[in-house]
Amino acid sequence: MSQFLKATPICLLFLALSLGLSAQKPGPLATYEPIYGPSVVQLKNFYALSLLESPDASRILLADPALRSLYQQKNDHLSRAVKECGSDVGCYTGTMKFTEDEIKLVSGRLSQLYKADNGLGKLVKDHLIPSGTYILYDSLPLGELLVKAWELEARGLNHVLEVYAEGMKPNYPAIDSIAFNTKSRSFGTLAYDVAELTRQEGNTSLFFSPSLQYALRWLEVNGRDEAADYEPMRFTENKAAFLHARALDSLAAWDKFKYSVILVPGSGPSDPSVALSPVGMLRCRLGALRYFDGLAPFLVVSGGRVHPFKTKYSEAFEMKRYLMEVLHVPEEAIVLEPHARHTTTNLRNTVRLLFHYGMPIGKPCLITTTRSQSLSIGSHAFVERCRRELGYLPYRLGERLSDTDLEFFPSLNSLQIDHDEPLDP
Repeated sequence: MSQFLKATPICLLFLALSLGLSAQKPGPLATYEPIYGPSVVQLKNFYALSLLESPDASRILLADPALRSLYQQKNDHLSRAVKECGSDVGCYTGTMKFTEDEIKLVSGRLSQLYKADNGLGKLVKDHLIPSGTYILYDSLPLGELLVKAWELEARGLNHVLEVYAEGMKPNYPAIDSIAFNTKSRSFGTLAYDVAELTRQEGNTSLFFSPSLQYALRWLEVNGRDEAADYEPMRFTENKAAFLHARALDSLAAWDKFKYSVILVPGSGPSDPSVALSPVGMLRCRLGALRYFDGLAPFLVVSGGRVHPFKTKYSEAFEMKRYLMEVLHVPEEAIVLEPHARHTTTNLRNTVRLLFHYGMPIGKPCLITTTRSQSLSIGSHAFVERCRRELGYLPYRLGERLSDTDLEFFPSLNSLQIDHDEPLDP
């Protein structure tokens, strides 16, 4: 994590809320300023909960007796657990998850407390909608949008505890599983230590705070901070490209190019000592050929710390270095996308960066990769995979130019948070 992030206080979140960064018309805004605080992992996974911590919203929640009671139950459980649970991990985690009844209770209270002109209304109008984080539900009445965001994030929090504390298999067990042997005696000791630390750290007395901090500690001890890699990227690894994109501030400048970007997906090596796989190199070379042909002003290299399990190497970072050092592509032409863990999210995350960096969202893009992956992306099976794993298509396919080159058009549905993929939500 960069020094910028370590030095950025949570007060920036509250300042942004007080300024009311929004526009009158509904829908996501490219000009919406992303909010950063001391825990990027929290903000990227639990954006609505993070916004509820703001002074205007939290005052409303803290004044509600039912929500205060729920907080007390969760907080009291931590105190009892460190005295009574011993090495029984389920004893620690069970009550820290939200039951369906508890989720419904909170949903009902939020519905009652929401008013268009109070802190909750301001949160939805000025942040949830323009951020696009719950774009799939933008057609709902605003109070219902807040409720939906809560319900998804509550289930996402439960998912973190199920996978990274209880050892349940995640969507992709080979790359995203828990880092510990849950049957070992030492793991029972760790469960006590996480609960005790969470108890000592305290919280904001909001109904979700004990469970949220407990889940974040489990992600931390598992070494699963991939969601925060290089963030905020427009100030770190993508600064040159971000400024270059802003310099192309007219449609006429973009009209010189057939495509806005050339997406080059990564390919992780099987050997943990290898930084960039042979397939990754070949994909970089294919992308560089298209860039030097003048098809687009930017290459997007996409891929996180994925293969093999808990690798220290970021596919996108190593591809960027290879493009610059070996293929002599200028840094200002390379957009780093270091979070995707699957081909589906190579596309989704690229669309997110296009939007947030002010690139034309209606212009076609090119995905250039090795033949087998390109043909897979163009298949009906890939469409079904996107719908199954994401709940929507992050793109619309265009023309196939060759076995290695395929056009696609971005979909803003890609802005939606994925609540059951905490390493790349």
